[in-house]
Amino acid sequence: MRNMQDIMLNYPKYVEGKIVFEEIPDCVTLAVTISNCPFHCIGCHSSYLRDNVGKYLDNCEIDLLFRKNKGFNCFLFLGDSHKTDVVNSAKYIKENYKGIKLAIYSGYDTILPEYQTVFDYVKTGKFVEENGPLSSTTTNQRLYEIKDGKETDITYRFWKNYSIYTYDNL
Repeated sequence: MRNMQDIMLNYPKYVEGKIVFEEIPDCVTLAVTISNCPFHCIGCHSSYLRDNVGKYLDNCEIDLLFRKNKGFNCFLFLGDSHKTDVVNSAKYIKENYKGIKLAIYSGYDTILPEYQTVFDYVKTGKFVEENGPLSSTTTNQRLYEIKDGKETDITYRFWKNYSIYTYDNL
């Protein structure tokens, strides 16, 4: 039988969870910061998440976050340390908390196949300081909404006066 430490290694670690309103358009979001980030982006606003810190985000901890936080309709993994484990945590939420949308802010350049079937929103791309964050029209990062297996780039929704943009001039 595996010991408890080996079992816990199958879960990502998180530092905090808080309700946010701007990370995913049209959602009240419980954003959970995932530590042990492999990307180490220069200029990262949360560089402390490079370290292996925090508590394990196991199913009991997810249940606790749901009990402590009310009124949200989206669960966001802010970070991507153990992709298989994050996917397993997302599947647990999907199975046990119907109607909750799932999102991940990932540093990968593309949407990983394992994310395609479980997440409703995926942010891709490392943070590149000179390109700016999602709110900058020069950002290299993208936020995709995934519906019925189709990816739609909704990054423009972070830009001020986005209604002046059309798909023809993006």
